[in-house]
Amino acid sequence: MLSDASLPTALPMGTAGVVESASSLPAPEVLLIEDDPGDALLTRELLADSGMGARFTQASSLTGAAAASTSPDCILLDLHLPDCHGLEALRQVLHRWPDAAVVVLTGLNDAATGTAAVAAGAQDYLVKGHIDGTLLGRTIEYAVQRRRVVVTQRQLRDSHMQASENLRLQRGLLPTPLITDPALAVASRYVPGRGRSLLGGDFFDLVQNEDHTIHAVIGDVCGNGPDEAAIGVGLRVGWRTLTLAGVDKTSRMRLLEQVLVAERPREAMFATACTIRVAPDRSTAVVVSAGHPPPLVITPGDAHPAPIRHHLGLGMFPGRGRWQESVVTLAAGAGLLLYTDGVYEGFAADGTRLGEQRFVELVGRLSTISDPDDFLTALLNEIRRHDEGRHSDDTALLYLTWP
Repeated sequence: MLSDASLPTALPMGTAGVVESASSLPAPEVLLIEDDPGDALLTRELLADSGMGARFTQASSLTGAAAASTSPDCILLDLHLPDCHGLEALRQVLHRWPDAAVVVLTGLNDAATGTAAVAAGAQDYLVKGHIDGTLLGRTIEYAVQRRRVVVTQRQLRDSHMQASENLRLQRGLLPTPLITDPALAVASRYVPGRGRSLLGGDFFDLVQNEDHTIHAVIGDVCGNGPDEAAIGVGLRVGWRTLTLAGVDKTSRMRLLEQVLVAERPREAMFATACTIRVAPDRSTAVVVSAGHPPPLVITPGDAHPAPIRHHLGLGMFPGRGRWQESVVTLAAGAGLLLYTDGVYEGFAADGTRLGEQRFVELVGRLSTISDPDDFLTALLNEIRRHDEGRHSDDTALLYLTWP
């Protein structure tokens, strides 16, 4: 046994500490976990004879190996160690280094153990006393390559699962509007925050009653990530259910707050929301806001925030919200733009935040674009042109127009 049985020992191979190789691939890092100093020395020499480039580290126990800062590509593992034996040692190694290729070292009479180790997750096994440099080098090389294939396949599988999860969340947050009015034109956009794979908590929805009354909602759950997305889906589904059931707007806000408080994973989570009800003749809109930016009333050449009354966001101070309806008169041909605050929190050309006022002015300049989809595309392109990728919040927009 080595005197420093619990600590890893770096064994330089040659003057540079690396076996020379003409291979263009990065030199693999090999960790030998072996308590017999003679076997450790022999393995080092065989690896040097193999001609492959390798950085070599040796530990005489699992405890010492786990304390090392190394990130090995391949682990040569003796199954008879002072602190662990047999397949249990293999299980601990696979748990500690899940991406490393593990090659088990067995005795002459332990071939069955080597086979069992491969079945348990090792890439290969070698019988001590029947190894030369060529065999050792080839075994390490093949084991590393096979393990890399397994890791790549796992990453692809995880990526596909995450993409599927994103799609399910997107369908939940951004549903198909329930509308039948052929004169109603609807355009929407959802832009996840920069660098995030999951959708955030922005959500919107749109339904129409049999009398052609239009109901719409847009909301923003504070924060980013799957928890916020799940709450956003719950609030959207809850709103649609309450709307179709005929519950009045202020009661809907109270019930949505109860849903949020009951479902939120932490007490500090809150949401803003804005609901509208557009009359069948499209002359007025009734708006209720729970801490959310007001919708913009848009006519060709002009855009202005709807004059509404605000109150607390959902979940800020549960039970204290006093949400009231505001009636907004709509001129003939006017449209409504609902949005989340992410649309104006990006940067303008001068390096400062765009802000609500400049956002409204930008909407007014682009309001002569008659096609709703073209309008939203132009609006987002203009915002991104100056932001240059610095914006990191989610952005949702819902634009309603009718001739």
